[in-house]
Amino acid sequence: MLLAIPTAVTPTWTTMLGFSVLPAVVMIAGAALAVWRAPGPQLRSAILHFAAGVIFSVVAVELLPDIVQHHAPYEVALGFGLGVATMLGLRYFTQRLEKQGAAKESSETATGAAAATLPWGLLVAIGIDIFIDGLLLGIGFAAGAKEGTLLAIALTIELLSLGLATAVELRQDGHGKGRAVAIVAGTSLMLLIGAGIGTTVLRGATGNLLEIVLSFGLAALLFLVTEELLTEAHEETETPLLTLSFFVGFLLFLLLGMVA
Repeated sequence: MLLAIPTAVTPTWTTMLGFSVLPAVVMIAGAALAVWRAPGPQLRSAILHFAAGVIFSVVAVELLPDIVQHHAPYEVALGFGLGVATMLGLRYFTQRLEKQGAAKESSETATGAAAATLPWGLLVAIGIDIFIDGLLLGIGFAAGAKEGTLLAIALTIELLSLGLATAVELRQDGHGKGRAVAIVAGTSLMLLIGAGIGTTVLRGATGNLLEIVLSFGLAALLFLVTEELLTEAHEETETPLLTLSFFVGFLLFLLLGMVA
């Protein structure tokens, strides 16, 4: 029997488009900031900690309670398992692409080839990551306008850091400032594509299907926090202030979820 899952008011297409564009624009702004004045590693680590806290808060406050209260263990197990399997598969695929790109770059450097070639392995990996973020945004809006809005803000913070890091990497590979920003801008379109597919396919989803989709999103977001954001954040020496930024992000969105 299908579950009758009450959801918040379904957001309009204009609202979803606006909140999908916001993270993409901020990612481009982060790239522009990086080529103008690259942030220090401590600041980037603080942004990553904060973004992880924000996304973890959205998961705990908005998605998880909706999933638990409907008591559909089989659907939750299926959706969560699919989410974990998908993210592990993407991790394996993107790591292979990054290694192939690094090997090719090393080979070209050793043979004296042109240095400013595009790091396709890195860019494809980033594009896939952003596409998944777009799908997660669609899942958030499928759960309701409030969930989608909070998730859009959380992903905006994440993509700010990703835009900074990608632009710095491109500059180190010998690309000009304008070219680096343009490449990041092109990559950010994957977010809009993912969000468009997510909202189109999931719009109006109810019952067991919505429970599976939300569980998939839960697993994917937890993977994003623990295996990507915090892993990168911990590349720098951990300090009390960096740790605090995680909890500040969590508390801020916990309070925002309570009063919104």
